[in-house]
Amino acid sequence: MQGGALLGWLAPLAVAIFGGILRFVRLGEPKAVVFDETFYVKDAYSLLRYGVEMATLGDAKNPIADRRLIAGSLDIFKQCAQPSECASFVAHPPLGKWMIGVGEWLFGMNPFGWRFAAALAGTLSILVLARVARRMTRSTLLGCLAGLLLALDGLHLVLSRTGLLDIFLMFWVLCGFACAVADRDWARHRLVRWYESAAGSGTGPRLGWRPWRLAAGACLGAACAVKWSGIFFLIGFAVLSLMWDMGARRALGLREPYRGALAYDLPGGFGAMALAPALVFTASWSGWFVSADGWGRNWERATSSGPLFFVFDSVRSWVQYQLQVLGFHSGLEAYHPYMSEPWQWPLLLRPVSFHYPTDLPPSACGADKCAQAVLGVGTPMIWYAAALALLGLVAWYVSSRDWRAGATLLGVAVGWLPWFYYAIADNRTMYLFYMIPVVPFMVLALVLVAGLVLGRQDAPATRRATGAAVVGAYALVTLINFWWLYPVLTAETITHAQWWARMLMSSWVTAAPK
Repeated sequence: MQGGALLGWLAPLAVAIFGGILRFVRLGEPKAVVFDETFYVKDAYSLLRYGVEMATLGDAKNPIADRRLIAGSLDIFKQCAQPSECASFVAHPPLGKWMIGVGEWLFGMNPFGWRFAAALAGTLSILVLARVARRMTRSTLLGCLAGLLLALDGLHLVLSRTGLLDIFLMFWVLCGFACAVADRDWARHRLVRWYESAAGSGTGPRLGWRPWRLAAGACLGAACAVKWSGIFFLIGFAVLSLMWDMGARRALGLREPYRGALAYDLPGGFGAMALAPALVFTASWSGWFVSADGWGRNWERATSSGPLFFVFDSVRSWVQYQLQVLGFHSGLEAYHPYMSEPWQWPLLLRPVSFHYPTDLPPSACGADKCAQAVLGVGTPMIWYAAALALLGLVAWYVSSRDWRAGATLLGVAVGWLPWFYYAIADNRTMYLFYMIPVVPFMVLALVLVAGLVLGRQDAPATRRATGAAVVGAYALVTLINFWWLYPVLTAETITHAQWWARMLMSSWVTAAPK
């Protein structure tokens, strides 16, 4: 048993190290500010320097500051008579930018520094997924398969190598889910111990302190503190946790399981899944609260009438700021050549070009024309197979009510379906990489179906061998698919012909370069 537990850690760690190598090798390439790094890496540096986001040189995309950063200059901020005059309105909470800032603090304002935290979060997420998949399937093999597939997903790789916020959103969502699953096991174990030592009847016991549920709430609060879209996962997993509590009490045969869950589990659940996330989210804004220079801070008015008024007016100004952010997101309709609609995302119809310089000399690759690309696209063998696996999970859940299928489907639903509302009601500008928090649940769907293909441990040897061959063949083809795309995911310099061969659909590019 101890050997199995040790292997259950060592094998996922080995998979995570493999994924980490893919993410950290050449992390400083391209030596450029790619896509929306132009916003977040400067905001992160501003947080380190001022505690709040300050305006930088240049226009919306900050080309002047971009060039200065690549040249090694940190003189990127506007000069203002008063710092508050340079306060910058930002559309996302600070936590993800603080995480980027840690890398900048450790390694400097260079591409490796501002991508370090993303690569670390991406690598750790491979380990977390492998462990939670192992917990859900009770199989180290399937857990490692989950970690391997996440390591081989192209979109996950690109976002793990880019100073954007979305990989941190995915990381905290996944950690919150993993903690919720651990809490499910913990609570059921406590209930079984109570049942074995007491006359099981009525509503059941209070379970007391539930550290894993509190950790789940804190992680999901951190997801909201990276991007507001984390709220969908917080609501979904909070409801799921309560449903698991009801199901656990009902499985014991208690006469009033639902009343017991509402009386004993719901109050603690509210503290863990509502109050704790709210505290984490608010704490992420500490720099804004203690600074006089943040957007909409009104420091002079807040400090004019004593401590109580300071707290009241600060909270009022902060809430007003959040409402402005909500209005910004609701009205975001600007055209972008790589924007896409939610129903296009599972089919990878319109990925995002993060980087494609047009001035590479022929000597860079030894051909008439060279290419160096970072394309934010998922690995097709993972995404298309996951679409089929999710359909299979729907049938499985309808027929068996298996909790693992239900939890996986919920993770996909709360991460994907809300965007349909914004597409229909607001015509909002959206991108494929908004799906990154859903990718771990797509991988879980694949792994659960792989478990069905492998069959039970006591299945006939030929049945197990056939299943292993099918799953192994799929993993191998996925590895080949990823290897083929790897040059256009990591800015390797290749010939234009090699780049074009990897554009599997014409919609993957705005227009074919001449």
